Amino acid sequence: MKSKIKGPLVDDLFKAILSLKTLEECYAFFEDICTINEVQSLAQRLEVAKMLEAKKTYTEISEETGASTATISRVNRALQYGADGYKIVLERLKQQ
Repeated sequence: MKSKIKGPLVDDLFKAILSLKTLEECYAFFEDICTINEVQSLAQRLEVAKMLEAKKTYTEISEETGASTATISRVNRALQYGADGYKIVLERLKQQ
């Protein structure tokens, strides 16, 4: 896979994330590395992706999540034409 973000610093970040073992460790790390708004934006995008996969309308998604149509469109574009990261995660979450 050819990534637009690949590099040694991003490799280190992803290795750090992969080293986390519990939900509590994730909370601690992400509270330190991100702002509250950044974490909430990431969580919102994941929820938007779940809702798009469930065939919800933009209006339903916006009303339920507070996401802008621009955010919904960006997530939809990633689902349709992206690197399949959302698809991998959504499939794994369904299996849990």
